[in-house]
Amino acid sequence: MTSILVDQDLCTRCGICSSVCVMGVIDPADENTLPKVNKANEGMCIGCGHCEACCPSQALIFNDRPDEKQRLPAGAGTIAPEEMGFYLKKRRSVRRYTKDPVPKEKILEVLDIARYAASAGNGQPMEWVVIHDPNKVRKVAGLTIEWMKTLRNTDHPMNGYIPLLIGAWEAGSDVICRGAPHLLVATIPDGNPMAQTDAIIAMTHFDIAAPSFGVGTCWAGFVAMAASQYRPLQEALGIPAGRKCAYAMMFGYPQHKIFGIPRRKPLKVTWA
Repeated sequence: MTSILVDQDLCTRCGICSSVCVMGVIDPADENTLPKVNKANEGMCIGCGHCEACCPSQALIFNDRPDEKQRLPAGAGTIAPEEMGFYLKKRRSVRRYTKDPVPKEKILEVLDIARYAASAGNGQPMEWVVIHDPNKVRKVAGLTIEWMKTLRNTDHPMNGYIPLLIGAWEAGSDVICRGAPHLLVATIPDGNPMAQTDAIIAMTHFDIAAPSFGVGTCWAGFVAMAASQYRPLQEALGIPAGRKCAYAMMFGYPQHKIFGIPRRKPLKVTWA
């Protein structure tokens, strides 16, 4: 099966598809032929779809579920720089949530955006576990505390904080998941050295996209650390065999709105 489909009536033979091909496997068109991928090179295609995305006449379609192709409306996705700046600067780590559940359909919409995140070699290694039941999120938090208790009297870097965290938990304060109704866990294949970075990129997409849906997020570092080492937590998260937790994120509807932008350290740039 050829890796690209070209409409000869729409193709202008501009050469852009072959120019932008990441792997350089698309032979450019000439007066007598359309752009093509020789069968000997088809195995080198990583399926990124860059050729399709950059075709100005939309004559070329990457041959991966072509019936699902979506046309990009004119002007879609264009955001003024100042609006993008304000949107990103007002993003906050949310640690106070309402009890209202986020519908599964809305969560899937945000995750659908996250699946377009960059990944090494377009490997797309990400899979997700969504803990939707608040009671199960609470259980995850409790298991994270259990893991922390195993670190007492060790040389673990967190050892100095552990008594405070355990004490707060036992006093009734959820210092692990902050009472969030939901938890998102990114899973990656064991033995893939690039997948960890891919996961962080994809989870950042979720983190950035969520506020546009009215959803607040906070990176769940304690859960992520525990899930990398504590078997009972791994089992509770239901991580599939052959995969591991790359990171975790709590989320839900925030209790408070954002009305200002706090300061950050001055920008430091070295030009080389």
